[in-house]
Amino acid sequence: MRSLLERLNQEQRRAVETTEGPVLVLAGAGTGKTRVITVRMAYLLHQGHAPERLFAVTFTNKAATEMRERVARLVGKEKATGLTIGTFHSFCARVLRKQGRRIDLPPRFSICDQADQIAALKNVLRDILAAETMRPRDILARISLLKNKLVSAEQYLDGAAVDDRDEFFGQVYLRYEQHLRRTHTLDFDDLLLRMVDLLRTDPPLKDRYRYLMVDEYQDTNGPQYEIVRQLAEKRKNLCVVGDDDQSIYGWRGADVKKILSFERDFPSAAVIRLETNYRSTDEILVAANSVIDHNIGRHAKKLRSAYGRGEAVRIVPVQDEELEARGIVEEIVQEVRKPQGLTFADCAILFRAANQSRAFEAELRARNVDYTIVGGQSFFDRKEIRDVLAYLKVLVNPRDDVSLLRVVNCPPRGIGKTTLDRVVDNAAQMNCGIQEAFFRTPLPSGAGTALRFLQSKLEQARRTTGSIVRRIECMLELVDYQAEVNRCYREPRQREQRWSGVQEVLNFAENYERRAKNATLPQFLERLTLSETEDRTSDEEEKQAGNAVRLMTLHAAKGLEFRRVYLVGIEEGTLPHERSVADDTIEEERRLMYVGITRAQRNLTISFAKQRAKHGHRVRCMPSRFLYEIKGEAPPDDWVPAGQKAPAPAKPKSPRSRVRRAPPPA
Repeated sequence: MRSLLERLNQEQRRAVETTEGPVLVLAGAGTGKTRVITVRMAYLLHQGHAPERLFAVTFTNKAATEMRERVARLVGKEKATGLTIGTFHSFCARVLRKQGRRIDLPPRFSICDQADQIAALKNVLRDILAAETMRPRDILARISLLKNKLVSAEQYLDGAAVDDRDEFFGQVYLRYEQHLRRTHTLDFDDLLLRMVDLLRTDPPLKDRYRYLMVDEYQDTNGPQYEIVRQLAEKRKNLCVVGDDDQSIYGWRGADVKKILSFERDFPSAAVIRLETNYRSTDEILVAANSVIDHNIGRHAKKLRSAYGRGEAVRIVPVQDEELEARGIVEEIVQEVRKPQGLTFADCAILFRAANQSRAFEAELRARNVDYTIVGGQSFFDRKEIRDVLAYLKVLVNPRDDVSLLRVVNCPPRGIGKTTLDRVVDNAAQMNCGIQEAFFRTPLPSGAGTALRFLQSKLEQARRTTGSIVRRIECMLELVDYQAEVNRCYREPRQREQRWSGVQEVLNFAENYERRAKNATLPQFLERLTLSETEDRTSDEEEKQAGNAVRLMTLHAAKGLEFRRVYLVGIEEGTLPHERSVADDTIEEERRLMYVGITRAQRNLTISFAKQRAKHGHRVRCMPSRFLYEIKGEAPPDDWVPAGQKAPAPAKPKSPRSRVRRAPPPA
């Protein structure tokens, strides 16, 4: 253990050895926070604490798996097996399966993903008012934000509704919640909320862990904070690791105030700053520090490089988005050709909004350069994968209406849209589930026969014994799912690729059974559903990307690092986004810029266009205020901030800066 501690720097070692009481570890970008958490757990085990009394929580299954593997390498696999390491959602799901009956939650509840939620909301909207123009995706985001603030539908209707539109939203929220309860289904926010309920009604559960560690604490929302607070209530041995400067998920409920107010919420907390960066050069970190120092609501900290000096950060003005893409792609090609070992996979192009990738994709294709869009369509978003998951959900929970409606005619069984509409309407009128409504609704003889046939096949699949792989294989055979793949994809190669995706579910099942003890189909389905939402890019997808340029949004880039980074389209109205001015969220936009800068290891290029096409028109662009902040210089007199209309004539000046500039790409 001593040799392990000696490999840590002074800040890291203090974070490892400060085990008693509340501890806030402010871990700047690239400062080795995962190493600190894993060594800290190994240190506690070395001190003689039982593995079952330690709990580390993070935000993705991938991060949790990596954490467990790293601890196992330090203390041995046997000790690491007894640790509780996982995401908030997987931890809550596991506990609720075992003890949920104490809050009237059946153990075989379903977990619905975003697509299931949207399908449910569409049915709710149809029941209430077909002419309403609110989009299900927008409603879902609003419901999620309310749940993250611990506001129920009843509370919203009692106090928050101020006009007819708010009243309508409140009714949709209420009906949506009723649908979830009726179908024994929880959405991702409910996993957290029901865990809060369980902790409040089961005091012994709160004393389960002696030491609690939370990674990425800046990303916690209201329910997650409440879970952490209750678990640490008695012993106060809570260590949270995070960086308020990288809190960029406010739009989905993360509350940066939780990390900013930690010392108030947990008095006498030790505060330890990790400021030695093992990723980037001095020049890159000077740029990052210069930008983030302009935020007022933050813990003071200053990154310093363990590597020393490197190449200057470049700010590149270009005429428009086409020349921006052409110049950057040309530069990447030229750099890869040089005998210095750089590959396409070492290069990343980062942007604020997904639609900014278009020009770069076109240019990369024109140059025959492979590229991959990180955080694009997930494996789990493919039709055939969603179908298979829906079938599995119906097997586990026959009351899952959304999943049943998805598969009832997949492959086609002669149950027409008119029949389905009538069943859905009757279910709403009779306040019952879809399955019950099917049997209480007069159906055409053909549809009735088809439904009974499907039900018999599903029952047969439920009675199938053996491994999870065997049960899934039987289900696919019984419902003849390959016929659906053959119907949807006529071209042989595409059909083969799609069916191989279905086979990949079987591969997931085999891997899961091999690693999990006493694996069950409900547990496997839960793991798939959690992975679908928590881990948007799988290791397999990353392997398949191979030697390709990475394109991604700044949000998708968090947690990643690349030898050469291009931050593109850094203009007022794009970053910071124009909406952030109206919403007063400029500080979160500045944190987004900081995250982008700190992805770079050795080379950073920042580009901005003088004009670009927006809504079919050519518009003048202003360099982002963040470019001026890099060197602390005020914008020129003719500079116009986001939210104000730029005058037509004068050309904007580029930020005067000691940062070395390259000429505009040809």
